[in-house]
Amino acid sequence: MINIYVLGKKGLESLEQLDSQWYPYLKTIIIGKDQEVQQDYSEDVEAFAQKNQINSVLRTQVTPEIHDGVTLNIAIGWRWLLSLDIPLLVFHDSILPKYRGFNPLVSALINGDSEIGVTALHGTDEFDQGAIVAQRILPIQYPITIQKAIDLLAKEYAILFQSVIQMHVEKNLTATPQDESKATFSLWRDEEDYQIDWNQDSSYIKRMIDAVGFPYKGAYTVMEDSVLRIQNAEVYPDVTIVNRTPGKVLFKHPDGYVIVCGKGLLKVSTFYNEQNEIITLSKFRIRFK
Repeated sequence: MINIYVLGKKGLESLEQLDSQWYPYLKTIIIGKDQEVQQDYSEDVEAFAQKNQINSVLRTQVTPEIHDGVTLNIAIGWRWLLSLDIPLLVFHDSILPKYRGFNPLVSALINGDSEIGVTALHGTDEFDQGAIVAQRILPIQYPITIQKAIDLLAKEYAILFQSVIQMHVEKNLTATPQDESKATFSLWRDEEDYQIDWNQDSSYIKRMIDAVGFPYKGAYTVMEDSVLRIQNAEVYPDVTIVNRTPGKVLFKHPDGYVIVCGKGLLKVSTFYNEQNEIITLSKFRIRFK
């Protein structure tokens, strides 16, 4: 029997796309909740379990009996530590050994990677260091939002999920050690990392804005003492500025503000407050920080 630890859309779609022939092998779906995102899909996962008569519990309701008879745990989008008393397979948002750690998909999009992917690997005491069972790799083009990337990657998760369950049931689950010489790491992010650094070039900032949008809170900048969220922006043709000062408004157009970056310009049409309400700016001389 298999326990599935699920958080987020990729986990939901993996379950929804799973062929029903594999349902009898699922003992319990353990559901995570994430207050740091606007939508964690926990209610959808619970509804799926109820509809298909699969036992489910919230992460906070796990009891020792849930593990009885379980021969494999699978974690998809999971953020919390799990015991290794039972073999564990982790689904990780990167083409390992690249981007071990936290927010790998966000890091890949900000860095402008031409490919994204998901890796199924054995859980170990060191995060994301276990042997690789299988991978799915997907080419992408920019601009691309994090929501679009998640939608695309969720389909790869679903394919990989079904494949892994089949391999486990048929007892042919094999794995390959990672190449440690190619390992890179992605750090955890908090609210400070959502703040735009106007000293960066405009293409980088555009990718950053796209990479931390919905379901995340979104990139922000500070005007005087106010926090303004930016959900979308476009790279604007650069001009020669003899006293370039990143963060200052250069042009005010009827459809937005053109802001100076460390290299290049960025046009922002709409600003939002923390309640996701549109904010109207009346001033021209604005310095964003």
